[in-house]
Amino acid sequence: MSRRNVTFFLACLLFAVAPPAQSAQALGRLVHVEGVRENQLVGYGLVVGLQGSGDSTQVKFSGQSVANMLKQFGVRLPEGNSTKLKNVATVMVSAVFPPGYRKGQMIDIAVSSLGDAKSLRGGTLLLTPLRAADGEIYALAQGHLVVGGMSAQGASGSSVTVNTATSGRVPNGATVEREIETDFDTAPMVRLSLKRPHFQTATNIVNTINRKFGDVATTRDATSVEVAAPADPTRRVAFVAMLERLPIDIGDALPKVVFNSRTGTVVIADGVRVRAAAISHGALKVVISESPQVSQPAPFGRGETVVTPESRVAVGQDAAQMFKWPEGASLQAIIDTINSTGATPDDVMAILQALDQAGAIDGELIVI
Repeated sequence: MSRRNVTFFLACLLFAVAPPAQSAQALGRLVHVEGVRENQLVGYGLVVGLQGSGDSTQVKFSGQSVANMLKQFGVRLPEGNSTKLKNVATVMVSAVFPPGYRKGQMIDIAVSSLGDAKSLRGGTLLLTPLRAADGEIYALAQGHLVVGGMSAQGASGSSVTVNTATSGRVPNGATVEREIETDFDTAPMVRLSLKRPHFQTATNIVNTINRKFGDVATTRDATSVEVAAPADPTRRVAFVAMLERLPIDIGDALPKVVFNSRTGTVVIADGVRVRAAAISHGALKVVISESPQVSQPAPFGRGETVVTPESRVAVGQDAAQMFKWPEGASLQAIIDTINSTGATPDDVMAILQALDQAGAIDGELIVI
């Protein structure tokens, strides 16, 4: 990655990710309302109708699943015989149960291959029960798959794959059969859970709500705020809707520097400052080359021709890059100074980690 690309990359992340300090945001973006949340559903099923791209005979549970399904329709296979079907694939089905959904409403589902199927394109998911963490069935899924990828293979073994052909979706593919109970309309208090716990933000939420509606909000920690709400369900829904629109000043949070060592991504939030520091960043290079030499005996000699290895080791070091940051340098100064050395994202990570170890960074380093 060039120096210009590093500059552009970090600058874009700065303005796109890091919000300014003390900015006001709607309360609904800062909290979750307890009792009104999504729930995860999962199920195991079969996709049929594939054009020879299903599970192979190596997937033993695929044949067992087909046999169990056929028994439900009165079809019994001979004992000891294994099914060899190439048009069937075993899959896992997942879905998100939105808050407040009732019986009969439809939700989207995601279908992913569990065996060694080559593609799910053109397949149909058979009736699959979807269960929650408590083991109860909350929805039934079935439908034709929409697969965004494709895979094709020739007789010689050459193949072409576009995106992922072993996963897909079924829009409105599951029907809600059981409702998830909630105490939102019966509890005396409505609890607001902060997405990012912060003592100052929780205090600002309490003060803002109390100024608007009277002494109805309290908090015991940086994670949640309890609000006395109307007992009538209709008025309670309207009350929470008004709460979510209230502007809240966000408390100052410790600025963060996030590293992703797998992808080389570096994100530096606005507000990161450094103390006075001097850094020397260089690279030591060791080059080892092998040059085999042939040893030929003299004419009419009785010696043997042999190959003798010859190794050459060269050690070199690039010119060390020495630069200095003044006290309280800003993010832009950090980026400009590091990029002036032609540093890559890996170099940025190494430099900032060294500064953190030296105690010269006013911020938190996070490695993901």
